[in-house]
Amino acid sequence: MKKHRSLLLTMFVLLSPLGVLAQGSPQAFSLQQSIDYALQNRMSLKIARNQQDIDKAKVGEIRAMGLPQINANAEVGNNFIQQKTLFDPSSFGGAPSELDPFIITPEQVASGQPIVLNPTYSQPEPQPSTGLQAISFVQPYNGSITITGSQLLFDGSYLIGLKAAKTYTELSRKTTEQNEIDVVEQVTKAYYSVLVSRERMELLHQNLNRLDTLLKQTQVMFDNGVAEKLDVDRLRVTYNNLKVEKQKTERLLILGEDLLKFQMGMPQKEQITLTDSLSEVQVDMAKADRNGFNYSNRIEYSVLETQRDLALLNLRNIRSGYLPKLYLNARYGYIGVGSTFSDVMNIRAGQDNTTDRNYFDFGYVGLQLQVPIFDGLRKHYQIQQSRLTLENAKLGFESLEQGIDLELEQASTDLTNSLDVLASQRENLELAEEIARVSKIKFQEGVGSNLEVVTAETDLRQAQTNYYAAMYDALIAKVNLDKATGTLLTK
Repeated sequence: MKKHRSLLLTMFVLLSPLGVLAQGSPQAFSLQQSIDYALQNRMSLKIARNQQDIDKAKVGEIRAMGLPQINANAEVGNNFIQQKTLFDPSSFGGAPSELDPFIITPEQVASGQPIVLNPTYSQPEPQPSTGLQAISFVQPYNGSITITGSQLLFDGSYLIGLKAAKTYTELSRKTTEQNEIDVVEQVTKAYYSVLVSRERMELLHQNLNRLDTLLKQTQVMFDNGVAEKLDVDRLRVTYNNLKVEKQKTERLLILGEDLLKFQMGMPQKEQITLTDSLSEVQVDMAKADRNGFNYSNRIEYSVLETQRDLALLNLRNIRSGYLPKLYLNARYGYIGVGSTFSDVMNIRAGQDNTTDRNYFDFGYVGLQLQVPIFDGLRKHYQIQQSRLTLENAKLGFESLEQGIDLELEQASTDLTNSLDVLASQRENLELAEEIARVSKIKFQEGVGSNLEVVTAETDLRQAQTNYYAAMYDALIAKVNLDKATGTLLTK
């Protein structure tokens, strides 16, 4: 019966959500795998890459300005107030038939016969002026169907703009790379922090087991009248303090893992385990040698170079504004009129003047030359601003080089000092471990006091804390030196 209940309980746990979660195995990551994961999943990098794609699309937008621009337009309108003009009827003389000096018949046009002078034609007598009259030549309704096209033939600003667009894309790529370097730095420091906390946690666990054994042995000695109750109490205080310190370290380890997952772009609910160890970390002091260092290794220097190129292209772009622009323009379409809306909508297109047509085509092609003459000195002041911007970009190199020199010197000094401190703290830890071991033996053999054991354990914990703090400082100094030399992110 008990076995049956145990089986049911096990099945319930396995099938429950908590059981499924408990069965999920943590993902194992080395430092390089953590970096690769972060480069693919960090949200800030995804945003930066999207911005890089946006900048690429802007290049296409600028390039499209030099391609043919074609538009179609259709319009129908009602001249509900028809435009009028002033007209003097007396300026046309007599009847229209008397005004025609030639005889023109459709048969003559079709047969190609010569056009003869109208024998009845006589010069009309001047008519007395009746004054100006308002008359409209506009039909109530009109419509149009038009296709227009234009092609940019020459524009100095456009040509330079294409070069600037490519350079701007390069700047966007370098900015993304700079963000990647920052992410690599953050992930590496978080990874090292977890490694140090894990090593310290393991050592605290060993200390706690050793002290627990000593406490139990001392309790037996007290029960046998060999040790005093004060000895047991001292060790119990030390044991309790070490237990609390272990609990704090456990929480800090969990917090460090959460920080690492955040820097990697991993959901907090995921479990993670680290495969690297502190013994595998190598510190290359050769990087502290600045003889082979090149400023171009730093992404900040490369970004500044691109910004200088953009400032130079911007200056050239403004100067090209003084050059003329040449366009090829073309239009083709139909224009129609009618006395009613249905006349305009009933399209009857043609190229002659017959009365059964209400739409007539037209076409135009030509060159347009725009020559700038005077813009109120706007480009003159723009050139002044662009020159100063370019000068600032050039001055920025000197300032950046000075900052990089200082950063290299500081990173090299920090790493050297950290390694010296780490070596000293490692020796202190070994001495503290030996003192704690000897004090325990002397106390168990009755030639030493319990106070020596407690003091040795306290000194050992302090030596361990100092050692791992020095180790973390050395690892952080290593990362800072890698970043200062431009070798933190290698592709």
